[in-house]
Amino acid sequence: MPLGTLDRRPPPFFHQGPSALTRLALFSALALFLMAADTRFAVTRPLRSALGLVLLPLERAIQVPVQWLGNGGAYARGLQSAQADLAVAQRALAAQAERSSQVDRLNVENARLRALIDLRPALKVKSQAAEVLYEATDPFSRKVFIDRGGSAGVVPGSPVIDEAGVLGQVTRVYPLSAEVTLLVDKEAAIPVLNLRTQQRSAAFGADGNAMELRFQAGNADIKVGDLLQTSGVDGVYPPGLNVAKVTKVDPRADSAFARIALQPTARADGVRHVLVLEPIAAQLPPRPEPEPEPDRKPGKGGKGRKS
Repeated sequence: MPLGTLDRRPPPFFHQGPSALTRLALFSALALFLMAADTRFAVTRPLRSALGLVLLPLERAIQVPVQWLGNGGAYARGLQSAQADLAVAQRALAAQAERSSQVDRLNVENARLRALIDLRPALKVKSQAAEVLYEATDPFSRKVFIDRGGSAGVVPGSPVIDEAGVLGQVTRVYPLSAEVTLLVDKEAAIPVLNLRTQQRSAAFGADGNAMELRFQAGNADIKVGDLLQTSGVDGVYPPGLNVAKVTKVDPRADSAFARIALQPTARADGVRHVLVLEPIAAQLPPRPEPEPEPDRKPGKGGKGRKS
């Protein structure tokens, strides 16, 4: 194609209209006219209202994601704050429950200590307070250890009681502690007196936390609810201390003896403070030694030895 036939005019997009200064002046004048007309005659108020009405749904639609983001952030912050408050409340509740349990435990201990203090003046034997340290690990025996031993004057055979009655007897003494065999131990035995019938017998430890009364005839006068106390005839336990109550009487036809179940008055589990008594035998005066017999001299009418 020959060069002279080419159209050298610029495309319509690049056509240059009025100058920029002319357009600035024109639009500035138009803006001033519209502001003056709107202020003086309010000519754009209907147009503004119409545009606001048309653009309102669009504004609401644009605000929805922003509101969702704001509500989501507020929900996350509220949830985090609620979780933190819940954790604080749970810790406070746990501390309050611990304090409440400590108060309940202290009230129980105070009641037991007051009972022991009231029991002390009524005893006519020497006694000293002790605290249970732990229970023996032997599964075939029922024994506990107390924090009083030989250095405190505890001797083997000393009765151990709590506010409810006889708990056991000291069977082994160490310098700073002592071993107490409970009445519910299978090897334990204690002489008792039935307060209702004034009948003496012996109570023995049984399985679990129970005791039994052995060698009683099937027709013996023993009833459920009878209270058994120490008789004081063994020289160890002072008389009048509660030991157990009769819970079951089973006169067996296949044996001459009845099966009598007892419930100890003293709790073997959960006890903490006890009294250690001095055995009665240690308070008795020593037995006087027998006087030597005088030498027998031959009587006056005796016959002398012949030389």
